[in-house]
Amino acid sequence: MPRTSTTIGNSHLVIETGRATPDATTIVERKGLGHPDTLADHLAERLSRAYSHYTVRHFGAVLHHNFDKLALLGGASEVRYGAGGMTSPVRVLVNGRAAPICGGERIPVQEIVEAEVGAFFAERLPEVSNHLDITFNITSNSSPGAVLTGDGVPDRTRWFNPRSIDDLRERRVRLSNDTSLGTGWAPENPFESFVRELVDHFSGESDFTLAHAWCGSDVKLMGYWDGDRADVVLCVPQKSRHVASRAEYVRNSESVLAECHRLAALRMSGAETRFRLNARDVPEKDELYLTYTGSSIESGDEGVVGRGNRVNGLITPLRPMNLEGANGKNPVYHVGKLYNIAAQRLASRLHEATAGHAEVHLVSTTGQRLDEPWRILVRLSAPDTEVDKVQALVSEILTEFPALTDELVSDGIVLS
Repeated sequence: MPRTSTTIGNSHLVIETGRATPDATTIVERKGLGHPDTLADHLAERLSRAYSHYTVRHFGAVLHHNFDKLALLGGASEVRYGAGGMTSPVRVLVNGRAAPICGGERIPVQEIVEAEVGAFFAERLPEVSNHLDITFNITSNSSPGAVLTGDGVPDRTRWFNPRSIDDLRERRVRLSNDTSLGTGWAPENPFESFVRELVDHFSGESDFTLAHAWCGSDVKLMGYWDGDRADVVLCVPQKSRHVASRAEYVRNSESVLAECHRLAALRMSGAETRFRLNARDVPEKDELYLTYTGSSIESGDEGVVGRGNRVNGLITPLRPMNLEGANGKNPVYHVGKLYNIAAQRLASRLHEATAGHAEVHLVSTTGQRLDEPWRILVRLSAPDTEVDKVQALVSEILTEFPALTDELVSDGIVLS
């Protein structure tokens, strides 16, 4: 297997070509829009963007913050055929840090968070929006490194209390906030793409969900494919007030399965695809995936940032992955967000350029320039790829970090 080592600026680049194309065997998971982990991910990212919008509008820059440790603690509900309700609120633990002041001007962090949490649940799970208990665990403590000597004030102590945006060192040079990595690969195989489409079809706004008000959004899919046959375990909840009886629940479930087979015939043509829906159901005992809100967050389940879909929207244990929770991280210099997005984009461009499989790993060192990763590993299945072409694509992606921040702040990128 040919292997080339070179440098781009201060980054060490390794290019491996002629690697074996990934085996057809695929295990893939996706969590839908109403899954508690997806809710936590998307809410954390929404808070980061709302805070960023405010500080850009008022001060001209994204101030220091991170909401990537947010958690949701499930409430309690009562479910009956044709009825139901919340009996205990969903607790929203807003964990993280945010600058509360800049140049003596107060930033209404709590008000921003409260407004965004309410709006988020009103859009995503309206039945929960009046049953929320928000706990604020937001600090403005700086990271380690502020050593006090004499009467001087260490620069680091101003990170979350800047006198002006001139105190933000990232306006001069963007440095990695952590020693971490970003991972990306391309292309998806047909089954991975099918899993993404199927979960979105049942958990988002589609012709099916618009026509069936009983369809809840806490959809989860685990799939296994060997290249010839696909096996799918799928969970699709139903909303209790739209389901009048056990028999109606069963009929609705049959509609879901019929829709699964219809989409499989379109997207997985030639492959045998078997489905198992709501595997824990015991209809004769009325133990069913019947919910008031359409999400298990109503009844004790929890959601935590980083436990759901990766940046590419899938959970793929047989593919390269990392454990970074990208949502809610600062979009200016947090490598756990920026390097994952950049690695995925670079892998896609390398796939387009080589017509083969591409895998990318970007590894950072804390305190070093963001656009000069410590290590860059590129793995390609194409045997005769020109090194210069790969270097050019790598250099191109490294120049895009300022623009990537702008995309994130302006809602131009949807994570997971």
